[in-house]
Amino acid sequence: MGQRKTAGRIKRTVIDLFFYSYLQIKIQEKKYKVNTHDKIEFSKVENLFESYKRFIKEYHLNKDGAIEEIKQYALIFKDNFEPEIINSELSDSYGIERINAIIFGLEQSTLIPYVLYVLKNVDDEIIKNELFQFLESYIMRRMVVKATTKNYNQLFTDRLINNEILSKDDLKRILTENDNRINYIPSDEDLVKGFNESILINSQAAGIIYMIESKIRDKSKHSTKLLGMNKYSLEHLMPKKWDNNWDKIKDKDDRDFRNFKLKTIGNLAIITQSLNASIRDAQWSVKRKGNSKNKGLTHYSGGIETLAPYLENDVWNEERIQERGNHLFEHSKKYGFYSKNICYYLFTANIIFG
Repeated sequence: MGQRKTAGRIKRTVIDLFFYSYLQIKIQEKKYKVNTHDKIEFSKVENLFESYKRFIKEYHLNKDGAIEEIKQYALIFKDNFEPEIINSELSDSYGIERINAIIFGLEQSTLIPYVLYVLKNVDDEIIKNELFQFLESYIMRRMVVKATTKNYNQLFTDRLINNEILSKDDLKRILTENDNRINYIPSDEDLVKGFNESILINSQAAGIIYMIESKIRDKSKHSTKLLGMNKYSLEHLMPKKWDNNWDKIKDKDDRDFRNFKLKTIGNLAIITQSLNASIRDAQWSVKRKGNSKNKGLTHYSGGIETLAPYLENDVWNEERIQERGNHLFEHSKKYGFYSKNICYYLFTANIIFG
């Protein structure tokens, strides 16, 4: 548990994440009546040791009982949280493995206290995985539309743990009971706009595509396994330096539109090997099939479901980017992005983000 991972802006060891998470769970227990000011102070990760000292002293935490409880939580943490999940093929089944990919692959460590709380208090695997499925949907849907994460600490501790949210239905209820534009569940309209207009950082874009890929590929038919999330890099199908070898555009508005569209998800793909610089910016036919010296996308990424069908296009332009963005949106709905409007009656269907 000594491996270092990123949590917010601070590098901390995984064991620090555990003790931080345990403290966030304890301060939500109603019997301690921790005031709002102290909750805020205790949530500052850089003051973890001092926070424990203060909490034990001022709120009279039973140290013997706490040590026994820490042991229980530590075993649960050890058995369920796996930073190395990003180096292995991801399961297509909803549950803690996919939540791990979101936490450690997409750096959403603010989820850990709540997920640990759920693992400790929910024994029924079906109930637990239903909740994790909806949680995955919520996080991924918001990531696509670039919704703020600034309130996640408060949401996943003060609201969810404090209110003892331990089922999918309770989680949906607390997220939809008011029109909260901070913690809102993006609608399908928001989502399709996100797929076609959001400009995300590379790791997020790659993670979103990977999570969809892990759900839509038919493992029984593929001769090769999907690698871990950490094994792929992000590739722009239409290169940023398209002006070197692609069709020339003189109109400024058209150029600006192309430069915008090529940064959206419809133009982005996960590949296992960065293309040689000599073909990365080459015209589409060369980038797709390679040349006499270097192989192209068809060779390296023919088994990637979120990319392979689009390599059959003889032309790659803004229209094709839009089409692929829409297709990825449809995949995301089919395989699990619950929307705010349909989440109450689609669960029985085998519907990635939901």
